[in-house]
Amino acid sequence: MEIINRRQRMSSIARKLRRESKTVGFVATMGALHEGHLTLVKEARQMCDIVVVSIFVNPSQFGPGEDFAKYPRDLTADAAVLSEYGVDYVFAPETQEIYPEGFSTYVYVEGLTETLEGASRPGHFRGVATVVTILFNTVRPDFAFFGSKDAQQVGVIKRLTRDLGFETEIVVVPTVREESGLAMSSRNAYLTPELRQKASIIYQALREAKIAFKNGERNGSKLAQIVQTKIESEPVARIDYIAVVDNDALEPVEKIDDKEVLVAVAVKFDKVRLIDNIILNRRQ
Repeated sequence: MEIINRRQRMSSIARKLRRESKTVGFVATMGALHEGHLTLVKEARQMCDIVVVSIFVNPSQFGPGEDFAKYPRDLTADAAVLSEYGVDYVFAPETQEIYPEGFSTYVYVEGLTETLEGASRPGHFRGVATVVTILFNTVRPDFAFFGSKDAQQVGVIKRLTRDLGFETEIVVVPTVREESGLAMSSRNAYLTPELRQKASIIYQALREAKIAFKNGERNGSKLAQIVQTKIESEPVARIDYIAVVDNDALEPVEKIDDKEVLVAVAVKFDKVRLIDNIILNRRQ
């Protein structure tokens, strides 16, 4: 496994791999790796000849007052883990490699980025779309693997890939959960053991909505109310948003028909903000 810090070196390897007709699988991370990331890596390893994992804490997707400065960083530990999973290259650039002095070009995906996380974290998806564009241009992957926990991000990246004509197929992998049901996230490390247990209320609430849906409830507002009532039963939980939206357009859904519907939530426990979702009417 080779660790690459220079963008030019990564681009050179990508060109060589394409000449050799190797299929390249790519997993973009910000480090602080957990089982969710490793599930993406394992999927990439199964599908592709070469696996590239990026580790880059992207400053442009953090807003004022967010946790960029204290976001966990341990490249040595992350690289040691990845070496055990058959990863070929780790692309771990410094900030100036991605955003050199004078950088002034950003990517904005209209429509999908204004609601949910986009409303709560202005500018977040501009940062995501920009860094993904740079990474795709650098790595030139055939397949890129993302987790369904970040459902809105997946939608933005799919639209970006289609609109800008990237020759990359986006592979979405189901959310990996802790034993309690809590979705795995690097930010879970900020939770005390007590809060970590309390945060499992998010998944419990989403499951209640899914059960109600299976039992015939088709009213989006009522499903949202089920989620809200359950989460509010945990006194330390503070809801940022609960949304029942079309899984493609992310527009609010009042009456659910046969389309895929996303039930998405963001909840704070102390200063730790967590997101999760379920999909109703999931297509096989």
